[in-house]
Amino acid sequence: MMTREEYSQFVHKTAPKSNHVLTMIKAFLIGGLICCIGEGIGDIVKGISPQLDEKLVANITTIFMIFLGALLTGIGWYDDIGNFAGAGSIIPITGFANSVVAPAMEYKKEGIVFGICSRMFVVAGPIIVCGVLASVFSGIFAYFVL
Repeated sequence: MMTREEYSQFVHKTAPKSNHVLTMIKAFLIGGLICCIGEGIGDIVKGISPQLDEKLVANITTIFMIFLGALLTGIGWYDDIGNFAGAGSIIPITGFANSVVAPAMEYKKEGIVFGICSRMFVVAGPIIVCGVLASVFSGIFAYFVL
């Protein structure tokens, strides 16, 4: 039987080594590329319809980025991007779309109701609930204290 120290040395010796600098560079570049794509979409929307106000352009861009994240997840490319870029692939909008679509696709064999619909928000559901609760408590605090 191995002691704790021997096991720790064994794990340290056999665990794959990670190049943290390269990992951070990839995350930065891919995350930045995703953000640049979003900015480019906003610029294209403004160019097509210059009369639109900034909020509507932002909404259209958000919708397109959610669609893009869901599409890339659906065709299996978002996992490849995530494996390459790590944390750079979880930019809030596209990462959120991926966190909704991926579980739904995984459980689609169980049917629409018990598979897709019931599993769709397994990952994103707690985030939505905590975000809503945090905003409610922040609003109450701001109303009474500030």
